[in-house]
This record gives sequence, structure tokens and C-alpha cells, in this order.
Amino acid sequence: MASAAEQLAANLNFSAFAKAEELKKRIWFTLGALLVYRLGTYIPIPGIDPQALADIFSQQQSGIVGIFDLFSGGAVGRMAIFALTIMPYISASIIIQLMTTVSPHLEQLKKDGEQGRKQINQYTRYGTVLLATLQGYGIAVGLEGAGNVVLDPGLFFRATTVITLVGGTVFLMWLGEQITARGVGNGISLIIFAGIVAELPAALAGTLELGRTGALSTGIILLLMIMIVGVIAFIVFVERAQRRLLVQYPKRQVGQKMYGGDSSHLPLKLNTAGVIPPIFASSLLLLPITIANFSSGSGPDWLNVITAWLAHGQPLYMALYAGLIIFFCFFYTAIVFNPDDTADNLKKYGGFIPGIRPGKRTAEHIDKVLTRLTVVGAMYLTFVCLLPEILISQYSIPFYFGGTSLLIVVNVTMDTVAQVQSHLLAHQYEGLIKKSKLRGARR
Repeated sequence: MASAAEQLAANLNFSAFAKAEELKKRIWFTLGALLVYRLGTYIPIPGIDPQALADIFSQQQSGIVGIFDLFSGGAVGRMAIFALTIMPYISASIIIQLMTTVSPHLEQLKKDGEQGRKQINQYTRYGTVLLATLQGYGIAVGLEGAGNVVLDPGLFFRATTVITLVGGTVFLMWLGEQITARGVGNGISLIIFAGIVAELPAALAGTLELGRTGALSTGIILLLMIMIVGVIAFIVFVERAQRRLLVQYPKRQVGQKMYGGDSSHLPLKLNTAGVIPPIFASSLLLLPITIANFSSGSGPDWLNVITAWLAHGQPLYMALYAGLIIFFCFFYTAIVFNPDDTADNLKKYGGFIPGIRPGKRTAEHIDKVLTRLTVVGAMYLTFVCLLPEILISQYSIPFYFGGTSLLIVVNVTMDTVAQVQSHLLAHQYEGLIKKSKLRGARR
């Protein structure tokens, strides 16, 4: 028999959505905030020649600059005030997560609950400002050395560029936190999501243009659309997949009452690492290409040889890309999930896995199951990320139709829809409570 929550979820419809005033306010706030972000991607930093910048950027799209431009919704190509987007905040968050494994102070803050989480968030904000300052200064110096892009190079241009870019990143960080608190979904993820989705129409138009000119046949375009739907369905299936470990809690007597005796589940996701491994792998592989592009082929011979080997579609690039994704899957999973802490928490509250002794044996069992899941998750990420690389090298399909961008879009969409459903369920529960109070008053 279905539970009350499942019955309520089955009754969710547009009429329930129309009555949820709080949810509609949150959605309008989220859309307004994302609109502000998109407007900011069209405001250029001062002192830039747009035409010269467009000429230079057209030569850099195959490197790491193209990745950043994808996540920024074209802001890097226009060198807008949001050119750094939210990437410094994400980098600072990852660095803080890595440091929690080696710093006793940060590890203790992680265990201190809400107060510790606020302190870690504050450290992340400081790290964001520092990284944004370094990246902003690097961009200013790079623009000055890129030809006639800067109208008046010098110290004043560098200072204004750094202040503008850092201010844009801090504003986006604040905007993302406001979306999380007053809107729907995770604000930081939605900002990246908006940047990627904003470039999809241009990518679709480019694909259709290839079909119109005869570069792509109609059959290949239709097959591509069917494949996109299939890959999206596959990503949704895998991202929702999890292994549930049965956890049993023994009965205990408090006074004259018996408590406990319940069973629960410890969910382990098939893809625990998320989209971090492809992002790290792409950044490391595209770094030599970016350096070679900035040197305009005047660099050392060995750099040009490496750049040729690491071009899209080359066997070495594909092999290294797959290897780095698999490595970062295991590495990042080991950081974000600690089987020893999970086993200690189960033992602390009296929980145990049937047939497994509490403590060290439980940690070993969880680690064994998690390792097997990570193997499957790494193969899944490798397949999803190598598929667009093959399409790029063989058919010149736009990058936006697969890989990291598709993973981010699907994951953020699933999380946002789940939050909308939770708000609708909460609204229905509130309606039921109000009706029960009215009936009780009448009686």
C-alpha cells in the first residue's frame, strides 16, 4: 500500500502549483536573478577593443579558454564583467574540501555542525576573492600581451580589470547564495546551468546550418537528436541509481517504553564524484593547448608536438582523458565519503549492517561496496565524456551536446525539479493541517 507521501506526490498537478504562492514567488525570484546574471555577461570591462578581442578569441576556443567560455555563457569571449563567472568559488570550495583531509582544524569544523559549516563557508569566500584576484591579474596581463586588444595598457588598466572581475565574481557568489536561500535550487549550480543553456540555441543553429550546407546529412542529424535523448535518459537513470545498504537498529528500553528496533538504509550513489572528474581532466589536458595558442606557435618544439598529440580526437588525448576521469573519480570519492566516519556514526547510534560486525569490519564492507560502485560510475562518466569527443573529431558536432555540459544540465534540472516537488508536498501538507484544524473547531 502506498504511503501518505506517495499518495500526495501522485496528486501533484498544475492546480496544486497554482495554489502554492510561496513556490511561485521563489521561482520568479530565481528567474529574475538569472536574468540579472545574463545581462551582466554582455557588459564588457573597460578599455577593451571588442573586434580585436573577437579575433584573438577565435583562435583560443580549442583550449581551456573555450571551457571557461562554455560555463560562462559566452562572457569570456566578450570579456564581460562576469568573465570569471563562479569558477573561482567552485575552485575554492574544492580546495577547502581537499584541505579538510589534511588540516585537523578544518576537519573539526566540518564535524561541528551548523556553526562549523558557516566558518568553512567564510574561508571559502576568502579563498574565492584570492583566486579571483590572481586570475583577474593574469587575464589583464594576458590581454595586454595579446596584441591590440587593450586600448590603453598600463597599471590603471590592470587595476580596473582586477577590481571589475573580482567584483563580478563576488556579486555572482552573493547572487548564488540569495537564489539558494530565497529561490528554488542551488544558486551556484543554476548560474552555471544558465550559462550553458544560453549557448544551446547557437549550438543547435550551428548544427542545422551544417545540415543546410550539406556538411551533415539529414540522417546523421536525426540520429544525433535520437542519441541525445537516449544519453539524457541514460544519465538520469545512472544519476538516480544507488545501492542501499540495510542498517538495523536494536531495541532499547527507556523506563517502561521500548524504542528502536527499526531498520533503515544507507544510500550509496553510483556516481559519488558527480561532475568534478571531467572538469579536472579537461582542465589538465587543455592547459598545454592553451599555452601553445597564446605563444602563437613560437614556443619550443616539444610543446608544439604535445599540442598536436593532445588535439581533439587523437588517440593519446582520448586515452589520457579516460585515465584522468577514472583517477579523479576514485580520488574525489575518497575525499567526499569516508567509510570510517560512517561506520563510527552507525556504531555510535547503535546501528549495524546485518551479518557485519560494527566498527572496522563495517568500514571495510562499506569501502568494498563503494569501490565497486565507483568502478561502474567511472566507466559511466568516461563513456558520456568520450562520446562528444568522437562526435567533435568525426562530424564537427558542437561541444555543447555532451560531456560535462550535459552532465551539469541534467543534474541541475533533476535537483531543481526535486526541490519544486518538495515545496509542493509541503504546501499540500499545510493545506491538510489547516483543514483538520477547521474540522476540529467545528466539532
